[in-house]
Amino acid sequence: MNEFKNLLFFLPQHSIKSLNALLVATSWLGLAISGCAASNSTNTNITAIPVSNQTQEKNSLIRLGYQKGGVVPIARQRGELEKRLAAENIKVEWAGPFDRCATLLQAISANQADIGGCGDIPGLSAIAAGQELCIGAVQRPRAESLANAIVVRGNSPIRKPADLVGKKVAVNQAGAGEYLLLKVLEKEKIPKDKVQRVFLAPTDAAPALYQGTVDAWAVWEPYVSVAELEHGARRITTTHPAPTYSVMLVRNEAAAKSPEAVKAAFSGLSEEYNWLNANTAKSEEFLVKDIKISPAVAKRVTENQGPQLLVTPNADDVAKIQKTADWMLEQKILSKRVDVAATICPTAK
Repeated sequence: MNEFKNLLFFLPQHSIKSLNALLVATSWLGLAISGCAASNSTNTNITAIPVSNQTQEKNSLIRLGYQKGGVVPIARQRGELEKRLAAENIKVEWAGPFDRCATLLQAISANQADIGGCGDIPGLSAIAAGQELCIGAVQRPRAESLANAIVVRGNSPIRKPADLVGKKVAVNQAGAGEYLLLKVLEKEKIPKDKVQRVFLAPTDAAPALYQGTVDAWAVWEPYVSVAELEHGARRITTTHPAPTYSVMLVRNEAAAKSPEAVKAAFSGLSEEYNWLNANTAKSEEFLVKDIKISPAVAKRVTENQGPQLLVTPNADDVAKIQKTADWMLEQKILSKRVDVAATICPTAK
């Protein structure tokens, strides 16, 4: 932390302002991190499931954990989700904002929240580490999404992934950044040991890139747009070579004991995504307020993210997430194999 403060001393004031904003901001990816907006793949939206009289009293509370950025804090600002669930005799409580996905998932496991959204990479990492979580809903990836990128300084000689050989790249360990870098290297047939991974959280990786401690940074929105628009950084990748899912994770006990409340929460969140897709300008305003970024950055983030859709995972989704989990195990990102089918919440079956 002292090293980070020292780096801030050398930054111009406008850079410090941007970095301070990012100290509490996490990826604008709807749910998580990592180019995970939904595609137009065939599946129905999550639909409302009435809460029966028998279960209303028992299931009268749902706690939604959230990071800054994404649909949950927008839902909190709008107030419509609370009204919708109140009509079904379900009270909503909010837990957050958490500084990153790992912290949010730890809070869910510690019974401080019932539901929270993350990218599938940190979600799988948490499950492999033994956290009592299940997957209740997903956002499917869009191959054309620009929400993830490897960025370099504007004056860097690095122009393409092959130029990363012998260089230092900042990534978040066992997260979307490390996954993106390894997939890019795999696609370009570059041995992964030829590129040095530097494990840093985004709040430390940003000044490390801008001050030259690292040569590149594998990251997601809103960091990508802040880096490009406010610090003159540029991409050396465009679309993700292996787009990832965003997942809504549920505390196992909540899924088992309060299934109707969990279902109702996902139904309401699905409607929030529909509103977001139909009201991009308004959602940008919420984003500016939520994570304290400029309107220009918020507009770019929304454009790069694209439309979002929350759905119940089907067999194809499970198979694709399983493929990602198995690849992560091969790369030694995961400590043990995750059986994705077994991690799907009973409310999603």
